[in-house]
Amino acid sequence: MKNEKEITEEMQLVTAQMIKDDIEENPDIVNEFFECDCCGADKCLAGSVEYNGYRLCNDCVLIAEISFALKKITDIQELIDLYEDKNLAGLCQYIKQEESRENN
Repeated sequence: MKNEKEITEEMQLVTAQMIKDDIEENPDIVNEFFECDCCGADKCLAGSVEYNGYRLCNDCVLIAEISFALKKITDIQELIDLYEDKNLAGLCQYIKQEESRENN
């Protein structure tokens, strides 16, 4: 049975390859961005994956797959819920920045 470090390293290789494969298949994808349903950041579409209707960036895919492999989560909704507070904090920060720009 693989340990946590081996699982993490393996998943890092897999997710990095996913980006390379997507770019090889469609070089224009490097200019395509979306808002990750997990972390809320604008990320490149390359290496992203859809889980049960949620589109996750490659960074979140890595976290999800490691979490699945280590049996930390059993469903993507668990990861989405864990990130929900972080997304709200980021959204609030964005709104404050926009208000600040408008007032200046």
